[in-house]
This record gives sequence, structure tokens and C-alpha cells, in this order.
Amino acid sequence: MATSSAGTVAKLRLVTDDTSTRTTRTPALDDSELLAAVRAGDARAATAFHDRMRPQVERTVGRLFGRQDADHEDIVQQALIELVTTIDRYRGECSLDSWASTIAAHVVYKHIRRRKVERRIFSALVPEVLAQTRSSVRAGREAILRNAASRVLKHLDALDEAKVWAFVLHDVCGFDLHEVARITRVSVSAAQTRLVRGRREVHALIANDPELAGLLESVEGES
Repeated sequence: MATSSAGTVAKLRLVTDDTSTRTTRTPALDDSELLAAVRAGDARAATAFHDRMRPQVERTVGRLFGRQDADHEDIVQQALIELVTTIDRYRGECSLDSWASTIAAHVVYKHIRRRKVERRIFSALVPEVLAQTRSSVRAGREAILRNAASRVLKHLDALDEAKVWAFVLHDVCGFDLHEVARITRVSVSAAQTRLVRGRREVHALIANDPELAGLLESVEGES
């Protein structure tokens, strides 16, 4: 603090250097820019690509494989690696999220087939469904759902694996026919044939199981 000759206190003005406090932020890349940067080998873009894709991969693996499975994290990592190694195949014919979901689903598909435990895909769906309904319905409905799911699983075990996969991927998980074809590595027409036949056989099995049909009707009546 300085004093003038007249004895008054001179006011000091603090001057800040804007350049010393300014932070430089790299603007977020849109999907096309991000893909171009990853293809060019930009390490920073690879990290951003991982962060961009992981939530979608997590959701897909969780839907098909269950979040509590011991191999869940390994499958997620395998799917992320697959995305990077196949990135040149992405032509923008669908959204980046749809492409990531399809790749992740194919990784799950291969993994389950290799382990010869296809039934686990359907068992994994049960806790996911119950988790979504537990907070909004009475406890009795949860017991009905569990019983119905158990009976459905027994029926699915009796069906051809390819047809069941087409049915679950399309009707349960919401993938379109082109995505089902890419996941299972067959033509669209083959995927459609499997879906139609699988759906018909599933519905026939349910119709021939009066107890299961009654359980499903009771669930629909409470929804």
C-alpha cells in the first residue's frame, strides 16, 4: 500500500494476467471427427472413443449376459477391443450407438456359444425384468414372473438354438432384422426365417401350456 505526498492512501488496482488463468479446453469431437481421429491413430481420440462407447456396450452386455455374471467385465473389454479392431468396417449406415450395440451383442453371442451354456442368456433376463418391476408392483407379481420365466426357460431349451437366438434378439432385446443378421452372421432373409419360425414355435409352446398361459394373462391383467 502506498501513501501520496498529501498523506492520503493511494488505491492500488490489482491487475490479473488473463493468459495465466485462462484454461484451454479441447472441444469435444462429434462422432465423425472422433472416428476419423481414431482411424488416424490419435491416442487421445482412442481414449475419448472408449469413453464414448463404453456406456452403450455396458447396456448391451448387461441386457444379454446379466450384470452379475463373473465374465461381464471381460466381455465388455472384448467388445470394446472388437469395436476398435473393426472400426474400418463402420460405414455410417446406422448410428454409432447401434453399431456398437450390434458388435457387443455379437461378442456375447460368440462367447455363450463357445461355452455351450446358451440357456444362461435367458436366465440372465429374469433378474433384469424383476428389477424393473419390483418397486412398482406388489410382491405377488414378482413370484408370478419368476414362475412364468422358469416355465418359459424350459420351453426354450427344447427349441432349435438358432431360432431361439433370433426370437430373443429381436422380440426380447429389440434388435432389428439387419442387426440380428449381423450379430449371428447370417443373411437378413435367414434371420427373418429363423425369427418367424422361432416366434411361431414359442407361441405354440406357450399356448399348449395352460398354466403358463394363465400366468402370463395374470401378469398382463395387472400391468
